[in-house]
Amino acid sequence: QVQLVESGGGLVQAGGSLRLSCAASGTISSISGMAWYRQAPGKQRELVADIRSRDSTTYADSVKGRFTISRDNGKNTVYLQMNSLTPEDTAVYYCKADLRERSYTSLRTYWGQGTQVTVSS
Repeated sequence: QVQLVESGGGLVQAGGSLRLSCAASGTISSISGMAWYRQAPGKQRELVADIRSRDSTTYADSVKGRFTISRDNGKNTVYLQMNSLTPEDTAVYYCKADLRERSYTSLRTYWGQGTQVTVSS
């Protein structure tokens, strides 16, 4: 059974920084890509950033230049460094991983339980 566990959320003032971590554990053969999504109250879940093979990355326009996604393949962990936070960044942040449990199994998507990020003005 694969689990994704996020950490690092919390309350921060506008202009501050937070670093989120998400560690994947369990039976994992390979991870194709990992990503961070967020969902604010009353809004749909949206992609914040993702990182794929050869560390290619994609960012939502709203976070470009402020957020940085990175991964440690040896630890099956993805990070999201968030700088210059604004109240509009307030949301529950979810980690996603596309991975194979065995080399011969299909790619599957797993989600973490989410971590709350609250930015006060």
